[in-house]
Amino acid sequence: MVCGPQLSSPSATVPPPQSCGYTLSISPTVLREGPFRLFFFSREEPRVYVRVSHPDGEAKFWLTPDVALADAVGLTARQLAEAQDIVERHTGEIRDAWIRQFGA
Repeated sequence: MVCGPQLSSPSATVPPPQSCGYTLSISPTVLREGPFRLFFFSREEPRVYVRVSHPDGEAKFWLTPDVALADAVGLTARQLAEAQDIVERHTGEIRDAWIRQFGA
């Protein structure tokens, strides 16, 4: 199987990304809670992390060895505390999603 567009024929089909070893989404949503969306942007580093988007800004939390704020932009201290609480309550789901997306 050849992955990617087949330029030799306009009617050629392209295999689905997962059959070529790609994931379907560059930034898959892990979960949504209230105004927060938890997602992975890419495998920007080997350490397990999750990004948290909010209409006012975004934060990144590491999950190992413990949940910790990596960086944030535009969020208030209250919003960051709420985001961290969501991450802590859903750590198992986030780790499972990480493994599905990137492997162990």
